[in-house]
Amino acid sequence: MSHVIAAISTGTQISAIGILRLTGDGCAEVAGKVFSLNSGAPLSQAPNRKLMLGQLHDRHGRVIDVCMAVYTRAPHSYTGEDTVEIQCHGSPAVLSAGLEALYLAGAKPAKRGEFTKRAFMNGQLALTQAEAVIDLIEAETADAAANAVGQVGGILQKKLSPIYEDLVDLCSHFHAVLDYPDEDIEDFGLERYEASLRADAKALYALGQTYHQGLILKNGVSAAIVGKPNVGKSSLLNAIAGYDRVIVTEVAGTTRDTVEETVMLGPTRLRLMDTAGIRDTEDRIEAMGVKRSKAAVENADLVLFVCDGSRPLTHEDQAVIDVCADAPNAIALINKSDLGSKVTPADLPFMTVIPVCAKTGEGLQQLSDAVEVMFADGTPCDGSILTNPRQYDAIRRAYDAMLRALQGLKLGLTPDAVLTDVEEAMEAMGEVTGATVREDITTRIFERFCVGK
Repeated sequence: MSHVIAAISTGTQISAIGILRLTGDGCAEVAGKVFSLNSGAPLSQAPNRKLMLGQLHDRHGRVIDVCMAVYTRAPHSYTGEDTVEIQCHGSPAVLSAGLEALYLAGAKPAKRGEFTKRAFMNGQLALTQAEAVIDLIEAETADAAANAVGQVGGILQKKLSPIYEDLVDLCSHFHAVLDYPDEDIEDFGLERYEASLRADAKALYALGQTYHQGLILKNGVSAAIVGKPNVGKSSLLNAIAGYDRVIVTEVAGTTRDTVEETVMLGPTRLRLMDTAGIRDTEDRIEAMGVKRSKAAVENADLVLFVCDGSRPLTHEDQAVIDVCADAPNAIALINKSDLGSKVTPADLPFMTVIPVCAKTGEGLQQLSDAVEVMFADGTPCDGSILTNPRQYDAIRRAYDAMLRALQGLKLGLTPDAVLTDVEEAMEAMGEVTGATVREDITTRIFERFCVGK
């Protein structure tokens, strides 16, 4: 028996619709003390999964909304328990008064993520699916949402389950032979499992390799805009952002620190960093900004080198180019194309060089296309891309343990020694699926959620 919990599931801002959610044994009886059907029947007798019109009452019994409620019976609900959702008009005052009345009627306040935690505990969701729910809520691009909803649907679980089952079969066969020597059980031999172990290790490796793309999918591409002072770096950021995010003047050295703005450039989410102009300077504050600019280049996924195309390149431009030399991805932008160009693509040691004009927006579409090609690796966003650092760490440890098992097999170690590594791999994989995860970890996972989800 689970106690009834209640929460507002739609936030506290004014909106068209607001939802009060309850779950737990007897939630329909609790909700029925606050919500009365227009038909006069008790809410607990309402048809399953059918929206019913009625009235919501506050603690004093006053009608505060005419709205709808839906009763979903266990086990075919999100949590696997009886659930009720009261769909009100989205007045924060109505929702707050309705929630207070539900508490007085016997419901307890829901904790952060408690609805989804109950879904996990009741077997409605694997842990990979439950964690993907918060990723879906926080998704800021259509691709991120598509990947998250794929994981909510169980794609990641389906990739991991066959691997886990292979390891279970191996261990159970060994222990069956060991514990029941008199039974007619096929002799255990590690060699017969070598091919499946290699295939499973390869599958884990391939999944782990998606994590870098997953970080970009989830967090966006960190892009540092660099160049010597007064080449139009801040103007370029403003042009991409679509508004004046950064102060722009004709005075060199206006930007003294890194300024960050998250923008959508075509289908790609960029975390743009406008940096201080890189040059030698006696100004102590500007020098600190230059140091931060160089650090931004070292940590960025993408570097956008900007030069003033209306003037010949200088030794200061070359110094910035040298700073960009080790960047994993870089694009050169020849700015101020409206003033004519004294710089050609052949003058710059970059694979991708694009003439742009921050003032008119010329070249921004080409920049968008280039960034998309650079960071879209073709992996489908169907839930098969790993985005969760906790899951990645566990899968990496499982992969390492399987490599040790294969090495032990090659060296001719005894089965019990090899299976120690296999069981370690199983333990790590269980942390991903939820089979072996500790309670303190699950608590921390669901604390990421908002109340009401």
